[in-house]
Amino acid sequence: MSKKILVTNDDGVYSTGIHAAYRSVADLGDVTVSAPMTQQSGVGRSISIFEPLRITQTTVNGIDVNAIAGTPTDSVILGIFTIMKQMPDLILSGFNIGENISTDTITTSGTIGAALEGASYGIPAIAASIQVMEEGDKFDDNREFKHDYAVAIEVVNKIAKKVLEHGLPENVDLLNVNIPHHVENDPEIEITRLARKFFRTDVEERHDPRGRPYYWIAGDLVLDAKEGTDVHAVMHNGNVSVTPITLDATSPIDLSEIEHLL
Repeated sequence: MSKKILVTNDDGVYSTGIHAAYRSVADLGDVTVSAPMTQQSGVGRSISIFEPLRITQTTVNGIDVNAIAGTPTDSVILGIFTIMKQMPDLILSGFNIGENISTDTITTSGTIGAALEGASYGIPAIAASIQVMEEGDKFDDNREFKHDYAVAIEVVNKIAKKVLEHGLPENVDLLNVNIPHHVENDPEIEITRLARKFFRTDVEERHDPRGRPYYWIAGDLVLDAKEGTDVHAVMHNGNVSVTPITLDATSPIDLSEIEHLL
């Protein structure tokens, strides 16, 4: 029986990244695409609970897609329970245009949020992202984003094939794959842990024509971190980073260590 694969993202159904994601698993089973209608970067695992959702079935660059008027997580929920009407064997979220590394992005990325939603049902999940050289590329019209996805497709195809064959290890719900922008054929792959930070957060205060203040959340990138982290692998070494993620965010300490706080 053919494997069932759900492909989603947070950049929207018109992104060049989701078409590359589709190609990376097209030979591995029956692929269903369910993704946001529009750009949804930074929404994390948010769910639309105060408004109805609509599905538009269309074709984008020869690929049948289900465009969801909602968030990436909405797209996964509708993809599983309304469109496929069954649990897929694998969920692939990506290719995100922009790296998703460190705890900063794990907790804010819609790409990661969508994958975690699928993982919460016990579905093996992969999130895949491409490093960009210009921060504006993460938020510009990604229908026009030009990138040679060939190596990224090969990397994810290889990983997805093995996950479909063997599943994920115990206590691993998601593989977070990040691919450097200038990756070469047969790239080195590092198994990494999450860096603590990727952004040095700042707030810019500006003023409108009436003199009233408004604010932009901004900041610079952290260009390196400790050896063994995803930030170090991608930003310093230029290697592919694969980070195993678990949904259980409980601290791995002996719980008796916090008794004195109670």
